[in-house]
Amino acid sequence: MGDPSGFLKYGRELPIRRPVPVRLRDWKEVYEPFPAEAAQHQGARCMDCGIPFCHEGCPLGNLIPEWNDLVYRDDWSEAIERLHATNNFPEFTGRLCPAPCEGSCVLGINDDPVTIERIEYEIIERAWTEGWVAPVAPGAPTGKRVAVVGSGPSGLAAAQQLVRAGHQVVVFERAEKPGGLLRYGIPEFKMEKSVLDRRLEQMESEGIEFRCGVSVGTPAPEVGRAVASDAAVISARSLVEEFDSVVLAGGATLPRDLPVPGRELAGIHLAMDFLKPSNMVQEGSLAETTISAEGKHVVIIGGGDTGADCLGTVHRQGALSVHQLEIMPEPPMDRATDNPWPTWPLILRTSSALEEGGDRIFSVTTAEFLGDQSGRVRALRGEEVEVTYGDGGRPTFLTVEGSEFELPCELVLLAMGFLGAERTGVVAELDLRMDSRGSVAADSSWATNEGGVFVCGDMTRGQSLIVWAIAEGRSAAAAVDRYLMGQTALPAPIVPGQLALR
Repeated sequence: MGDPSGFLKYGRELPIRRPVPVRLRDWKEVYEPFPAEAAQHQGARCMDCGIPFCHEGCPLGNLIPEWNDLVYRDDWSEAIERLHATNNFPEFTGRLCPAPCEGSCVLGINDDPVTIERIEYEIIERAWTEGWVAPVAPGAPTGKRVAVVGSGPSGLAAAQQLVRAGHQVVVFERAEKPGGLLRYGIPEFKMEKSVLDRRLEQMESEGIEFRCGVSVGTPAPEVGRAVASDAAVISARSLVEEFDSVVLAGGATLPRDLPVPGRELAGIHLAMDFLKPSNMVQEGSLAETTISAEGKHVVIIGGGDTGADCLGTVHRQGALSVHQLEIMPEPPMDRATDNPWPTWPLILRTSSALEEGGDRIFSVTTAEFLGDQSGRVRALRGEEVEVTYGDGGRPTFLTVEGSEFELPCELVLLAMGFLGAERTGVVAELDLRMDSRGSVAADSSWATNEGGVFVCGDMTRGQSLIVWAIAEGRSAAAAVDRYLMGQTALPAPIVPGQLALR
């Protein structure tokens, strides 16, 4: 603990966001640079608690007090060593993770928590600038071959851990390029794709082979746009026979739809069908997006991260107006009495996209879509709802009589989350056992009911956070290494089914 009184000297400080009129003219990340001295002051706020609850909030088990102190002491090279010891991709989590560690920060009991996520970001960006992020030489070759299906954060983490253990690793991705939602779901203004590409280059230098445009099993029609238009299809059984082990990291890609009258009208799209082509335009692989908000009144249904990604995107495309609908009530500004520290604070949050414009409406549901004579959506008819909670905290929504409203719209984006893993493709071909939540079931060693086949990330956990995906990929890699070699030195930060403090 470099400065015992640091939390008294310095308040919580984050970099400022670029002015809204400026950043809406481009797709670059929204934050201004943060001076190194300011980051050191934030590191000094860490109290090096006797029991660092931030460790409990972080599924990766990041050594947060250690690298906070190293940043305060201006020892950035050692800080990245401690950070990389537990996190393969801090440049992803430093931009995209909602920071459950900060919700568990002891300083947050009666003050603003330490800016853990931003310090993480500053460490890894300093490391890239200084040239400290180099390919890691793998261990002695084991002669074992592992296939990883899916190149999102869990698949990438598993692949990197396994190649460093000495295995030959091939990553199969059905989209045009690797990265999964990191590439095709996350807009540039949240994470520029150069950030992803530089890490993928490091992974290729370590010996990982990426085979893109290859679908393992026939995908469900609901997720057709996630697949490269000319993707080759190979059977899951052939993969099991060719490789010594297979890791499934395909995500929870089955979208939640909205079966209300008028859903068939043109102009109503699933969020990922909208986000992927937009991201492809920004990276130069598509000349023009297939779905544009330019000059349109837009309604986004869903108030989570995906909804915010859609919101920031339609702003930059030139939408005339935007309404974002959320069925849940508006959260409080501060923790409620039944939401104490160190649980995840269920409070109102304003993303950079919401700062840029649009109206957010809580406690509403969609009753039907109304169309024009050409068969295109022209309006949404909705109703206000009241929520009650039954046994186990399960919500029930009741419409409020006389609360009907109508919103004009020419574009509707459905961002209501995902229902779990696809039931077709690899799941059907290998007859994998599913759990009650629609995820691929795994035992205590991340193994499925198919011998030699393991699963990690959202595909077994369900829709979750990037930090959980990376943690599960690392843990599954350790299980695979043990399966192949009888023992492992790879770290396993979590076990299947482990819950966060939220």
